[in-house]
Amino acid sequence: MKFRTEIAIKQWKNRIDHSHNILSLGSCFADNISRLLAYYKFRVTASPTGILFNPLSIAQSIEAMQSNKRINAEELIESDGRYLHHDFHSSLSGATVEEALERMNSALALGAEALHNADYLIVTLGTAWAYRLRSSGKVVANCHKQPSSNFERELLDIETIVEALERIAARCSARIILTVSPVRHIGEGMEDNSLSKALLRVAIDKACRKSERFTYFPAYEIVIDDLRDYRFYGEDLVHPSAMAVEYVAEKFFATATSALTRQLMESIARIVRNAEHRPLHPNSEQYRELCRRTLADIDRLPQIDFSHEKGYFERMLQINL
Repeated sequence: MKFRTEIAIKQWKNRIDHSHNILSLGSCFADNISRLLAYYKFRVTASPTGILFNPLSIAQSIEAMQSNKRINAEELIESDGRYLHHDFHSSLSGATVEEALERMNSALALGAEALHNADYLIVTLGTAWAYRLRSSGKVVANCHKQPSSNFERELLDIETIVEALERIAARCSARIILTVSPVRHIGEGMEDNSLSKALLRVAIDKACRKSERFTYFPAYEIVIDDLRDYRFYGEDLVHPSAMAVEYVAEKFFATATSALTRQLMESIARIVRNAEHRPLHPNSEQYRELCRRTLADIDRLPQIDFSHEKGYFERMLQINL
C-alpha cells in the first residue's frame, strides 16, 4: 500500500558541485537550505540583506548590490531605539545611526561580491503580497511594525512577478534556481496565502519557459503535497520542521548534484561530525588517534575549506601532549 504521494524529480543537466559559488536570497526557507549547503562545505552566501519575501524586494536588493549602492542616514527610520531601513531585515538594524549604516553597507558589499562571483543564484519567493510606502510609492521589504496607515497593500500580478525575475537575471550571469517557500503566510489569511502561492508558481513557470537560465525546484510541492502532515511542521504549525527541511534538502541534493558530489558530501559530513563531537576522555590515546586520522582525511580533500575543523583538531593534539 502507498501512503504518500512522493514527488519524482529528474536530475538536472547542470549540476552544482563544490567548485561553484552560490548566493541564496529570499524567504526564511532559503536560509534553511543555505545552512545545509554550508554544513556540507559548499561555497554559499545566504541572504546578505536579510530575509526577503516578495519578488520586487528581492529584485531591488539584487539591483542595490550590483550597483554598489550605499545607504545614507536620511534613508533610516527610528523605532524603539533602533535604526532600521525598509529594504533590510531588522537583524541588520543598529542602536545608533553609525552602527546601522555599517551593518547595512557591509551587507550590500558582501552581497555585491557574492553576486559577482555567483555561478548559481537560489531565489525563494515567499509571497505575492507587497506593501508600498504611501509617501513614496516604493515597495518595501519590511514594514518594521510601522503603522499600517503608512502602507498600501498590493497583490502583485503574474506579469509584474515575471518582470521582477527578469530584472534579477539581467543583473547577474548565474544560473537561477527558483523555489516557492512552503511557509504559509497566515498573517495574510489562508485564502490570500493560497492565491499568493498560486500566482508565484504560475509566474515562475512562465519565467522558466521564457529562459533556460531559470530552473524550478519544487520545495513547495514536496512539503505541501508529499509531507502533508502536521508532524512535519514546527510548533507554530506554519514553518516546516527540521526533519522536513532535511527531507527537502535530500531531494534537492539528489536533483542538483552528481553521485560523485554526494559521496564527497558524506566524507565532509564525517569530518564535521568528528569536529562537533565532544569526547568524554579527550586525553585518551583513542581520541588522539581520532584527531590524527581526521586530520589525514582533511589533507586528502584540499579543495574543501576545513580551516575551522583543522584548527580544532590541531589544538586538541597540542593541548593533550
